[in-house]
Amino acid sequence: MNAPFVPLTSEVRLIDLNDPDEIARLEGYVVRHPQGTPFHRPAWFVSVAKATGNRALALVQEQAGEIVAFLPLDAIHSPVFGRLLASTGFAVGGGLLVSDGADTAAVFAAAEELALRLTCPTIELRGGVLPESNEGWALKTESHANFARPLAADDEAQLLDIPRKQRAEVRRSLSIDLTIEVGTSERDRAAHYAVFCESYRNLGTPVFPRALLDAVVDGFGDDADILTVRHEDKPVASVISVYHQGAVMPYWGGGTWDARRLRANDRMYYELMLHARRRGCTTFDFGRSKTNSGAYHFKRNWGFEPEPLTYASWTAPGVAKRDADPTSGKLSMQIRLWQRLPLGVANRLGPMIARGIG
Repeated sequence: MNAPFVPLTSEVRLIDLNDPDEIARLEGYVVRHPQGTPFHRPAWFVSVAKATGNRALALVQEQAGEIVAFLPLDAIHSPVFGRLLASTGFAVGGGLLVSDGADTAAVFAAAEELALRLTCPTIELRGGVLPESNEGWALKTESHANFARPLAADDEAQLLDIPRKQRAEVRRSLSIDLTIEVGTSERDRAAHYAVFCESYRNLGTPVFPRALLDAVVDGFGDDADILTVRHEDKPVASVISVYHQGAVMPYWGGGTWDARRLRANDRMYYELMLHARRRGCTTFDFGRSKTNSGAYHFKRNWGFEPEPLTYASWTAPGVAKRDADPTSGKLSMQIRLWQRLPLGVANRLGPMIARGIG
């Protein structure tokens, strides 16, 4: 006589992120998962939380001791934007990863309960499996797009793969006396942060604390580096990139005022394409941009096609929706004011504000 079938039970719980074995389990799950991104890795969401004074959390659903769902979260507090659970903080990706047998509704319900317990009236999911649009949850489509495409087979093919007008800019940059450095030393980090601070001030955005950038570089180890373009030994453009599943993602980058005249940003991205291929990468992931923004059109100029993204947000009952859209009237005025600040003042104030932007 056959034994009666006993259905597997599942449990949603918070992982102990102080346990190295649990961290290793999460890293392994993300690396094996086809939809895993750098932003799902503890190397990202735990590192950024520690560096900004926020809190990292990881909801998992397990069956028979195996992870079948994983939702990384950062609990972020901002005096400007309020409290937020983000998946994932300071990132353009994240969200819920699932395997066969996962009960997604149970995970989303657990996230809502956690948000209320932590007095976070908002949850943002920046990718992954999304809940259905219902009371509390809203889906946002086509406000942002991602840009990724395969790398070419060699240096010359990579240059020819760039559309004609942008290729001409890259060729001009190759005729200018620029030097390229790649590494993670203090020289690399200091050069990057100097460029990054100026670039963010010029954009009207409070700059992140250097501890945040250092934490990600340290957390990713060999899966992160810094490429810097110098002119007469002065850094004029620099980018931190992370590497995941055969893709390079330039993430925190920028240029000084001189970068435009020197075509340093054009040189930087071309050189990163070559460097990534030599590292064994097959894909260049240019990341997301707001639809029809300057960055959106810049990436299209390089031959990348936009892939519309869908995000989900949850707002606690009776609470106004969070407004962190830089195109809104209130924030647009703040951006213009920030752009006028002296660089030294912006650099002192920026990290205190930016650690809560999320």
